[in-house]
Amino acid sequence: MTLTLASDVGGTFTDVVLIDDDGRVQVAKTLTTPDDPAVGLLRGVRQVLDGAGVAPGRVGRFVHATTLATNVILERTGVPVAFVTTAGFTSMLALGRQARVEEERYDLAYEQPDPPVPTTHTFAVPERIGASGEVLRALDEEAAARVAGEIAALGVSAVAICLLHSYLNPAHERRLAEIIAARLPAGTPVVESAAVWPELGEYERATTTLMSAYVGPVMASYLGRLGDGLAGLGVTAPIHVMESAGGVLPAALAASRAVYTIESGPAAGVIAAARHGAERGLADLISFDMGGTTAKAGLVRGGRPGITHEFQVGGKGSFGGRRPGTGVPIKVPAIDLAEVGSGGGSIAWADAGTLRVGPRSAGADPGPACYGRGGELPTVTDANLVLGYLDPDGFGEFRLDAARARTAIEEHVAAPLGVDVEEAAAAIHEIANAQMGAAVHVVTVRRGIDPRGFTLVALGGAAPTHVARLAERFGIGRVLVPPQAGVGSAVGLLHADLAIERARTFLAPVSTLVSCSASRDALGELAAIFADLERAARADLSDPGDATAVRSVGIRFVGQAHAFTVELPSGQITPEIVQRAAEEFYKRYHESYGIDLRDPVEMTTARVRVVIPSGSPGLPRADAVPDAVAGTRRVRLDGKHADVPVLDRAACRAGDELAGPCVVTEPQCSLLVPPGWRGVVDERGAILLERERS
Repeated sequence: MTLTLASDVGGTFTDVVLIDDDGRVQVAKTLTTPDDPAVGLLRGVRQVLDGAGVAPGRVGRFVHATTLATNVILERTGVPVAFVTTAGFTSMLALGRQARVEEERYDLAYEQPDPPVPTTHTFAVPERIGASGEVLRALDEEAAARVAGEIAALGVSAVAICLLHSYLNPAHERRLAEIIAARLPAGTPVVESAAVWPELGEYERATTTLMSAYVGPVMASYLGRLGDGLAGLGVTAPIHVMESAGGVLPAALAASRAVYTIESGPAAGVIAAARHGAERGLADLISFDMGGTTAKAGLVRGGRPGITHEFQVGGKGSFGGRRPGTGVPIKVPAIDLAEVGSGGGSIAWADAGTLRVGPRSAGADPGPACYGRGGELPTVTDANLVLGYLDPDGFGEFRLDAARARTAIEEHVAAPLGVDVEEAAAAIHEIANAQMGAAVHVVTVRRGIDPRGFTLVALGGAAPTHVARLAERFGIGRVLVPPQAGVGSAVGLLHADLAIERARTFLAPVSTLVSCSASRDALGELAAIFADLERAARADLSDPGDATAVRSVGIRFVGQAHAFTVELPSGQITPEIVQRAAEEFYKRYHESYGIDLRDPVEMTTARVRVVIPSGSPGLPRADAVPDAVAGTRRVRLDGKHADVPVLDRAACRAGDELAGPCVVTEPQCSLLVPPGWRGVVDERGAILLERERS
């Protein structure tokens, strides 16, 4: 019997889950080690292997989610990179897309952030490909050789190339890459935009390519150290890394296409929510993943997570959204998420008589005050402990110190605001709920979706403590708290399939594709593009033959810039299939914007996603422990104190019912069931809460 290991490295905690073919699990939650995440991860691996009493050699699959790529971009800790583009376009990155949001709108001293590459590392070569792919000006190879020499003199660790319209004709990029690579030390990455993401939109294609070059060597080094560390423990299984759209990539591919892993960790939580919903016949879900640093929300409709093909890294916006022009745009497929800087470690403080919570976080070091690791500032976790929602006897690998939590809240919040400690703690909890509600608001209400018919799924160490109150804010009447919810993203990794997506620009009016007289050639060209993309994607994954391919196209109104992605059925592409895709676009446009337009539309992009099923066992089950102890605890709810039942989740059996108010504890999280909610434990140990009708 082989075992599967999954690990999710977050800003505060690193979660590790070991599962066997029968669905039995061993879990570890350890503090993240920011200087080298592999250290904390390997500590967690040792814990689960020792706890399960199994030999490391029995591990047949290792799946990993990491925020490394995101952190490298946000903290600007990538390798030195040179950027090469078409002559006349060297200011592209410096100009970018600029927007001001929130307080920046009124900042008279506002300064635009520095471009991701300094002008001293930006180069241009004479050449030009036309908008139809024709060569308007041949590549000047003498000039290219001079540029290669200048780049070599800089001693950069990677090079990114993005030439105008190379998505249609990559010949100049390929030749330029050869010339530059010949002047650099062997093995120096030279990344071509046509190989990373060949779609129209030179600025977004440039930033995506640049970030791939910027992050790639860091990711490769990290995965190499991780592989060596695992081998040192006796784990020789291949490493798979979660990509942003919910699949996993082989480690080598993740290193060469590190930009695909930017939303690695958050994606795993949405995949877990979809799996848990599918097992229980729930197709419309909102994934709510709250850890120590951030809270994320994602939407699952009809059993499938929403996918976007452009997102911002480090962007800003209102109510949890990210406005284009405020961060680094990335054009790769990613699960559509909203994220706010509100987690268990979010710091609370009084600012001129106003209580603020986050986005500053205590992180893993020193952590909340109650961890007793040197932290002195109050956090959401400290507030929850003071309110009685958390078990002081243990959370993860250590006890929680309520006295330290009270002292921190008294000094930094209660005294400055002139309130008592518990009132201050309750306010911190409420503000955190409001901020996390912003993420749910973005993926539902702001997109014209009524959340009241959805089930809210709690994942992450802090989510179960807040999930019922969050549901109340949106009128959501059903909450699902899966087994091992505190390590929910790591559980999602267990079932992630090997997957890769390839895309290429294909511009054609739908009227041409459905016209009897003109459609044959255009549809033949589209079919050929799909075939090329599928071959390339299967080669990426070294497909043994059991992969499936899903085709889709981007469709937009003629004259607009943004498109919806519409899936196509398998088989021959006919005018009728194209027309049905256009009708699906009209339907989705109406659902999103409330406008019933029937204007002409065009295809923009052909996409193929190739998937190899993971073959992993079913979701983990929670086995009841007969001698687990229940008790009572004094908690504060709705401004009043009450002694409420405290249930050990390990003692909950299938069919057991619970009624709020109560608290359900387990080592990685604590579920708060407020008054007005009732729950039942299902046959796999999940708790399904429903709000009582008034």
